[in-house]
Amino acid sequence: MAKKITMAMGDKNTTISQGFELFIRVKKMSNLAEDSIYYYERCYKPFQEFFGEDFLCENLNTDNILEYIEHLKCSGDRKSITINTHIRGIRAILYYFMERKYTEHFKIQQIRFQKPIKETFTDEEIDKLIEKPDINNCSFAQFRNWAIACYMFATGNRLSTIQNLKLSDINIENMEITLRHTKNKKTYIIPMSSSLREVLKEYLLVRGGTSEDYLFCTVHGNKFSNDGLGDAIEDYNNSRGVLKTGLHIYRHTFAKNWIRQGGDIFRLQKMLGHSSLEMVKQYVNMFSEDLKENFDKVNTLDKHRANVVQQKVLKMKRK
Repeated sequence: MAKKITMAMGDKNTTISQGFELFIRVKKMSNLAEDSIYYYERCYKPFQEFFGEDFLCENLNTDNILEYIEHLKCSGDRKSITINTHIRGIRAILYYFMERKYTEHFKIQQIRFQKPIKETFTDEEIDKLIEKPDINNCSFAQFRNWAIACYMFATGNRLSTIQNLKLSDINIENMEITLRHTKNKKTYIIPMSSSLREVLKEYLLVRGGTSEDYLFCTVHGNKFSNDGLGDAIEDYNNSRGVLKTGLHIYRHTFAKNWIRQGGDIFRLQKMLGHSSLEMVKQYVNMFSEDLKENFDKVNTLDKHRANVVQQKVLKMKRK
């Protein structure tokens, strides 16, 4: 049985560890995503190590939070953007302490820095990554990785969304994809581009399986872990002579090409699964050009697949 929460509103004897325990309990009761819970736990761990688990919430103030931020800046090789991601988590926790009146109200500012241009694939790299392998001279893993790369270029989906896709979510006939595992926990449908439809039709013939099986699976038919999918794509990219390996680069490339080819930002917001336009505006500021309508023309996969579909297939040995 779960331990009963006994800390009263405004209890001056509440420690940061007790306050955090209550914070996490409340978040779990509100059905917050597991990834978000894990994020707060990762943010809290170094915070507790710095202050000590018995540090009282009422003793938190602007000065010692600034000392903590300075500590983060001086420890390890943390980048400014990483520190701000960490501060956002701590700020949410501390603002909850303030709401519960364990801590006096004060503002917590993120550090200022120049936002870096998001890394994307070049046109040449995209062509290398979407070039179809010879199905007669490659393993299932290699063919699957090609299909995943094409899928990411065509949708810009997040890692967790791709991991949880099932065969029943793919509607080839209506050219639709149902996304059930999203950051905001909303289920929604996105269009399937013409080129992705052809890729998935070929992949599904090789994949087989039942409607409840995962679309992109391990060689044993199991669901990919975070590291497993990341490692698979890293190996795939390197095998194609592309040294950029982060899965997020596919997402950034999708957004960049959507904007450069004239896609409207409201559809981009839905495709990327953002709850607001704030992140989309950042992409627009980096890559903006005139906006036009035409789904296949704004889609990274369709734009580049036409360039390589007639080329000689890439020979790949079986593992």
